[in-house]
Amino acid sequence: MQNILSNITISVNDKLYVKNPETSDLGKKIIEQSILLIDEIGFENFTFKKLGEKINSNESSIYRYFESKHKLMLYLSSWYWGWIEYKLVFATNNVSNPLEKLKKAITIVTEKVEDDSNTLHINESILNKIIIQEFTKTLLTKEVDEENKEGFFIVYKRIINRIIEFITEVNPNYTFAKSLASSIVEGALHQHFLKEHLKSITSCDETNTVTDFYIDLVAKILK
Repeated sequence: MQNILSNITISVNDKLYVKNPETSDLGKKIIEQSILLIDEIGFENFTFKKLGEKINSNESSIYRYFESKHKLMLYLSSWYWGWIEYKLVFATNNVSNPLEKLKKAITIVTEKVEDDSNTLHINESILNKIIIQEFTKTLLTKEVDEENKEGFFIVYKRIINRIIEFITEVNPNYTFAKSLASSIVEGALHQHFLKEHLKSITSCDETNTVTDFYIDLVAKILK
């Protein structure tokens, strides 16, 4: 699957950027270093001025790619979910057993993420840490309805819709397929956060993984 993924370009809604960062060395550097800087200081403290200092470039040069740090965060989120979607598609494509297909999908969206060497300017492991901490904040805004109409969350929703289909294949009579699918994807981020920061209120650890929890939950709910 790694060889296949190396030949794929992750497409991101063009309304999220002024200039596509994938088209230049500076743009790729902005993406690469923004991920590292957000991980280092947090999104609240992240500014284009600080990013400019880190990459030895003018702040204005970053604005030629992104109009705000919010749009940059939406871009990073959209790219991440696009990468997850490709992994999910390839992991489930040739699986005929509905429950096994669902388990593979759950694994993709809940497992600990390792860096993908095929994308040299993006460290997916670090980006995953950012998504765990910051993605919900991109949704919980006054602008969410308008941004949803613009298609900013379409890849995220597409992943959930795929899992809804898999759940329905396993149990067509299950009433809450949509709620279960969205809870798996969103809840996995929350469980990873708890595992790292609030260990006393989650059963997930290095032995009992987040993936183990959701596969066990779904198997019991849908049986």
